[in-house]
Amino acid sequence: MTMDRRGFLTTLGLGGTMLLTGVGEARAATGGRSARNRSGLDRPGQYRSAPDWSALKARLDGRLVLPDDPAYGVARLGYNELNDGQLPAAVAGCNSAADVRSCLDAARGHGVPIAARSGGHSYLGYSVPNDGLVMDLRPMAQVEVRPDGTVQVGAGARLIEVYAALARAGRLLPAGSCPSVGISGLALGGGIGVLTRKYGLTCDRLVSAEVVTADSRLLTASETCEPDLYWALRGGGGGNFGVVTRFTFSTEPAPDLTVFSLRFPAGSTPSVTGAWQQWVADAPSELWSNCVISGAASPTCRVGGCYVGPQSDLDPLLDQLVAAAATQPTLRTAQGKSYLDAMKYMAGCANDTIAQCHPVSEGGRLPRAAFVAASRMLDTALDPQGITDLMVGQTGVDLLLDSLGGAVSELAPGATAFPHRSALASAQIYASTTPAGRDATTATLDTIRDGLGALGATGAYVNYIDATLPDWGTAYYGDNLPRLKAVARQYDPDQVFAFPQAVSCA
Repeated sequence: MTMDRRGFLTTLGLGGTMLLTGVGEARAATGGRSARNRSGLDRPGQYRSAPDWSALKARLDGRLVLPDDPAYGVARLGYNELNDGQLPAAVAGCNSAADVRSCLDAARGHGVPIAARSGGHSYLGYSVPNDGLVMDLRPMAQVEVRPDGTVQVGAGARLIEVYAALARAGRLLPAGSCPSVGISGLALGGGIGVLTRKYGLTCDRLVSAEVVTADSRLLTASETCEPDLYWALRGGGGGNFGVVTRFTFSTEPAPDLTVFSLRFPAGSTPSVTGAWQQWVADAPSELWSNCVISGAASPTCRVGGCYVGPQSDLDPLLDQLVAAAATQPTLRTAQGKSYLDAMKYMAGCANDTIAQCHPVSEGGRLPRAAFVAASRMLDTALDPQGITDLMVGQTGVDLLLDSLGGAVSELAPGATAFPHRSALASAQIYASTTPAGRDATTATLDTIRDGLGALGATGAYVNYIDATLPDWGTAYYGDNLPRLKAVARQYDPDQVFAFPQAVSCA
């Protein structure tokens, strides 16, 4: 079954579980150009001096694809079809950290935008810079589970590949749900997922990272080696400090899980949304849930999620939500699943084959989508009627509230670069659209986003990167922004990895 992102929203009533992605991954450097397009990306301009692409091609173990290459039409594409107008000068397949170093050596100093790309899910296409060099990390997709319970993951691995390898070893890593998302962007921006409340963010599991810095040094960042860089990589966003080529994560034994879905009747959205916010605030850490509100003349809502444990322990918790909402769901399901099957369920896979979780079209590429999105962070519960009112008449728009708390809140906001430790939930506003409808849809989402801000949700999640977000540096990073800027200056003083929403530009 081939499914686009909009299809994820409706599969099995789970809504936003499909959008816990790493879309901040590997964003583009701008190279100091002046003219900007609507997304904040600089338009192509003249290089200070032309890179020697032939010399780079000779150095690479991987393939260098240039615009006259027949493979260029596919190689240049990211996930979001709205960014297809962005035309990189070259796409370098990087088989190793040495290939990344070769790319940086070739492009540095030429004014060439430079970006690494893992899964290609950057919402704004920052991993496919106009007139720039894309370092495609996809060839580095190895996943090795070690006897000590850690897992080494190449920067190009997709989530479903990580989950499958871990499942074979009886282990788990908390991460997102969209199966084709790259591990790099997800982890570097924090890593919200369906096991977050029990096991923490993906970045909380980072033991060490192999990083190529702007000056082509190969470093290992860990608690004891390059500790400032290690701190910044855990939630500071992809593309800001260097190119991570390999991660080492700690894992946990994989338990059986229970997935669930409840749909509620039209007219019940305020009562369900209010009850859900209190319910997840009080819930045990074993429970992760979302609440998805779909815009309409009378907005509708549904609740889904994942429980670490048997259905017999989950059912009383679902009864509590239904009682608090004072509304019976029109549909209520719960199913016990293994770890891998639960992750596939959350990804909308129709059967038991891994291939169904990341199908490839006849053209040799993964399914793609055309969409715009924005985000906020709920530090506390918001007025449920106010939330509902923002969605009245907004047909085709979904507001996805994904619960935080639990293990996420056990760390202080400054313990890692991810600052939203005390947040109740993240909020993502999402809509499919077309190139012709992009501006109007963006304006609609901006109105909802700013409305949530007026209700008290002022933060935002960097992995749902948003070109028009006011005061985005503070929204993404809070009080951690000054330290992040200092780390960026330390490891990239010449702003080789600068891009419109880079930490160094905040």
